[in-house]
Amino acid sequence: MTYLQIEGTNHLSGSVTINGAKNAALPLIVSSILAKNEVKISNVPEVEDIKTLISLLKNLGAKADLNHHEALLNTTTLNQTTAKYDIVRKMRASILTLGPLLSRFRHCEVSLPGGCAIGQRPIDLHLLALEKMGANIQIKQGYVVASGTLKGAEVLFDKITVTGSENIIMAAALASGKTRLLNVAKEPEVVQLCEVLREAGLDIKGIGSDELEIYGTNGECLEFKEFAVIPDRIEAGTYLCAGAIVNSKISVCKVNPSHLSAVLAKLEQMGFGIIVENDSITLLPAKEIKPVEILTSEYPGFPTDMQAQFMALALRANGTSIIDERLFENRFMHVSELLRMGADIKLNGHIATITGGKELNAADVMATDLRASSALILAALAAKGTSRVHRIYHLDRGYENLEEKFKALGANITRLEE
Repeated sequence: MTYLQIEGTNHLSGSVTINGAKNAALPLIVSSILAKNEVKISNVPEVEDIKTLISLLKNLGAKADLNHHEALLNTTTLNQTTAKYDIVRKMRASILTLGPLLSRFRHCEVSLPGGCAIGQRPIDLHLLALEKMGANIQIKQGYVVASGTLKGAEVLFDKITVTGSENIIMAAALASGKTRLLNVAKEPEVVQLCEVLREAGLDIKGIGSDELEIYGTNGECLEFKEFAVIPDRIEAGTYLCAGAIVNSKISVCKVNPSHLSAVLAKLEQMGFGIIVENDSITLLPAKEIKPVEILTSEYPGFPTDMQAQFMALALRANGTSIIDERLFENRFMHVSELLRMGADIKLNGHIATITGGKELNAADVMATDLRASSALILAALAAKGTSRVHRIYHLDRGYENLEEKFKALGANITRLEE
C-alpha cells in the first residue's frame, strides 16, 4: 500500500492546470452505449474510476481505449448486458449503465453499486423511474435485473439526484414517446450530458433547468460527434483551498469559473481575493482569514464535494465556522483524522462547529473517502512537521497527477510504499 508524506509549509505559488471532470466523464462514457458509431472523447481524466468504467465497457463487449486523455469507444460490438459485481463494487457510478443498457437491449443485470462509504445513496429513485417507464425490476442475488420496452412517461424525482437524473435521461433517449422529467439535477455534469445527447440527434428540451422533455428515438441509436469533457470544478476548488490554507497566491487554469460560483463566494467571504479571467482563477492572500458558514446543497448551491476541503481551511480561520452537511449523513468521517492533527471540531448530527486559529501538528492519518483524502492533504500542508496520509487509493479514484501538481506549487509531498 502507498501513502503520501507531506511536509508542512507556509507558502505555495504558481499555477495548476485542471483536468476534465471525473463526474462528467463517467456518464458521458456510459452514454456511448446509445451510439451507432465510434465515440471520441477528449480531456478525459486518467483516474482510477475512469479506468474501472473502461474495463466495465470492455467486459460488456465494447472496444474501449483511453490514451493521452482521449477515449475511443465503440459499443456496436456489445454482446453482454450484465455489469458484474467484481467491477461494479469498486465504483458507484457503474449503476449508470442500467438506463442505457435497458433502453437499448430491453434487458440487463447490474450489480448493486459500491464506492465511497459516505452514507446511504439508494438507487430507489432510478428504479421507480424505470418502472414508471414500463420496466420490470427485480433484485436477485445482489443484482438489479431489469427488462421491458421503455415508453415515455412523466417522472417526478422525489429528491434531486445527479446519477438518477443522468440514468433516466439516457434511458429516455431510446425509449418510445415523450418523457417529461421533473426536479432534475442542474449540475454542470448533467447539463453536458444533455448537450452531448442533443448534438447526437436527440430531441431534448429544457437543458439547464429542473424540467426536461425528451422525445425518444424508439430504439434507434444516436450519431455521436466528437467532444471534450468539461473542466473538473472540484479539482479546481481543491487546489484553490490548498493555496488558501497557507494563505498564498496561486492560479488554476483551464477551468470554467461559472461552475465555481458558490466556492468562490465562500473564499471571498473568508477574506481572499479572487481574480477571474476567461478560463483561469487566481487566489490572492487574505489579510485575515475569516470564519465562514456553509450549507451544502445541490447545484448551484455549495457542493458537498468541497465540504471536507473547506473544513480543513476553516481550521486556519480566526474564529468559529459552521458547516451544515445536508446531502450525505456520513460525510464527516474526516473529522476524527483532523482531530489527530490538533483540530478543534465538534459534531452535532449534520452540523460541524470548527474553532479555527489553533496550531496544527503533523500526524499519521487515514483517508476514508475521496474528498476526505484531499482535506487531510490540505491540513498536512498547514501543519507543523511531517504528516503521512494512508489509504490514498481513494485519492487516485478522482485526482490525476496529484503529487506532481502539488510539487509544481512548491509543496514537499512524496508517494512512498508502506
